[in-house]
Amino acid sequence: MTSLPPQPLSPLDGRYRVAVSALGDYLSEAGLNRARVQVEVEWLLYLTSHRMFGSEPLSEAQASALRALVTDFGQDEIDRLATLEATTRHDVKAVEYLVREKLRELGLDAIAELTHFACTSEDINNLSYALTVKSAVSQIWLPKLNSVVDALHARSLEMRDASMLAHTHGQPATPTTMGKEFAVFVYRLQRIAGQIAAGEYLGKFSGATGTFSAHAVADPSADWPSISEEFVTSLGLTWNPLTTQIESHDWQAELYGRVAHANRVLHNLATDVWTYISLGYFRQIPQAGATGSSTMPHKINPIRFENAEANLELSCAVLDSLASTLVTSRMQRDLTDSTTQRNIGVGLGHSLLALDNIQRGLTEIALDEDALTRDLETNWEVLGEAIQTVIRAEVTAGRSSISDPYALLKELTRGKRVDREGLAEFIRTLDIGEGAKARLLALTPAGYVGLAPQLVDRLG
Repeated sequence: MTSLPPQPLSPLDGRYRVAVSALGDYLSEAGLNRARVQVEVEWLLYLTSHRMFGSEPLSEAQASALRALVTDFGQDEIDRLATLEATTRHDVKAVEYLVREKLRELGLDAIAELTHFACTSEDINNLSYALTVKSAVSQIWLPKLNSVVDALHARSLEMRDASMLAHTHGQPATPTTMGKEFAVFVYRLQRIAGQIAAGEYLGKFSGATGTFSAHAVADPSADWPSISEEFVTSLGLTWNPLTTQIESHDWQAELYGRVAHANRVLHNLATDVWTYISLGYFRQIPQAGATGSSTMPHKINPIRFENAEANLELSCAVLDSLASTLVTSRMQRDLTDSTTQRNIGVGLGHSLLALDNIQRGLTEIALDEDALTRDLETNWEVLGEAIQTVIRAEVTAGRSSISDPYALLKELTRGKRVDREGLAEFIRTLDIGEGAKARLLALTPAGYVGLAPQLVDRLG
């Protein structure tokens, strides 16, 4: 058997590439290297703009030309870095050499030794990861989550008044509305999205063991912690003043924990919608040309929500691993995070793919209100809660002498079917006030949804 041409090993880079490719602009090796170049360039420009070690600020044209190495970063730079790394066997050193080559091209050899000045590789790497992850989350993943939340909100408003039999423990329970059930997910996800949006992205820039040792020897008079803080914050990051060789990755653990939390809420949504489809509460809208089963022509499978489930589980597995392992480093530094962090895109990619499937899935289902009504009409016994609660209120108000309302309704309804007529006959015999009796006689399962519609409105 002949070998295939080179193929993507991950389905994220193969079958599902279209849905997740935007993440590759940041969380690929090329995206990381572009960010490394950015940090190296900005540090050099910072040093020269502050006239460190006798240097002079670059002209606006020179600074723009140097920054073009970042803004125009493309296949030529990717290929050149690969060639350099083949010799250096060190990815960050290859980036340093690429910047030096650009300086030579621009006639700026005089400041070449300020490239990577007093930096350990992790000074460059931690800032680069913070920049790429921040961009990937804020520009790709979080907007997609918010789009799904908006779609859920719209469906919630659309189904605000659609009465539905609830199923606590999988059993018929006090009715609700489908809109209110969707609103629960909207509220949960909005809250988590807000936490993620407010999250910090920390960076360190303090040398080989976080002590500014080389810096202080090079210029004992400089306030290096303040310089470090000013530089890190200039990149839009939060400065971490106390670290070992590495930034401690606590912000990453917090972020991935929150994304995994969102994943699990979305997983809950996917399984609920799948179940509502199986109950007939939602009809699936046939998609032109689509095949549900290779042998059963009638089938429309809820593949969007099943795909979402699987990808959310894979995402959580990766993100949970990242969150638990990145916060530990042997003494001042080990390299476990070097490989681990290269899988950030995998964790976020599976989540992004799930979001895409959920968003599409929500457009491919239609509420079957007849099915909801049929289910409600065959479960009049769910009004037992209302009846016994009204009796209790009547007893307290002195308008009834019934001794144990709960037991009375339990005897009538537990494990039994009660139809409209039977329940009405029972209500007429009750020793309660006429006003309460009239309210109960007017009650139906479809009308027993409490304030569910108004709760939807609380989303704003």
